[in-house]
Amino acid sequence: MEKKHIEKKALEGLSIEKKQDGIEIDLFELLNYFRTKLVLIIAAFILGSVIAGSYTYFLVEPLYTATSKIYVVSASTDTMVNLTDLNLGTGLSSDYEQVLTIRPIFNQVIKDLDLDYTYDQLIGMVKIAVIKNTRIMTISVTSTDPNEAEAIANDIAKQAEIQIPKLMDTPKPHIIEPAIVPMYKSSPSFSKNIMMGALAATALVLGILTVIFVLQDTVNSGDDIERMFGSLPLAVIPEGDLGTLAEGSDSYAGKKVRTMKNSGSRKEKKIS
Repeated sequence: MEKKHIEKKALEGLSIEKKQDGIEIDLFELLNYFRTKLVLIIAAFILGSVIAGSYTYFLVEPLYTATSKIYVVSASTDTMVNLTDLNLGTGLSSDYEQVLTIRPIFNQVIKDLDLDYTYDQLIGMVKIAVIKNTRIMTISVTSTDPNEAEAIANDIAKQAEIQIPKLMDTPKPHIIEPAIVPMYKSSPSFSKNIMMGALAATALVLGILTVIFVLQDTVNSGDDIERMFGSLPLAVIPEGDLGTLAEGSDSYAGKKVRTMKNSGSRKEKKIS
């Protein structure tokens, strides 16, 4: 009872010290603790990659992206493009980018292709951008159907040629590269998702192990006593099976009694 009382007081003192001074983590001890749990960490890495790969392969629908390109400049004459035309095209690129997203153009695309999309749904599938330091605009459409993505990208480019001169009273842009049916999916990335799943599972296990390591107050060795209390133990009782030791003591005592009896009988024989 007295021993348990002393241990309880020691642990209470330890928790008070932790509250006052804060919890300090020895990185070397933490890494050594991770090393003892290496099998668990590797298992988490493999399990995370398998789960992420299976989810990506069986549950995530692949997407395809088709891109058309238009050129935002035209010559003021039939023979050459002058500096004024180039400057005009550069200034109009950003304006074209905004005009191409207006509702009349997208509603016309929905009507032309008989699409089952609203304006908001369709615009969420389209990305229009100006290539840096050029007068070239890209119209990228992402869909689960590669043929649908190609048709929408080309029809938006066609509407740009028709509608922009009417709306802005400017020279019309020219389609320089029509979209083609994409052969390969643009997303999801199978390898990327597998790696992210593996790293996420590993990070989760490492976090749980770190919490267990920090909250662990069990004293298993003299090193633990030194780490927790800052002083070396006076003595360490080695581990052993007390039952075996007791049996050994009894057998030793039995042998000693038998030896004494044998020696007594020998003495009796000599006397007789």
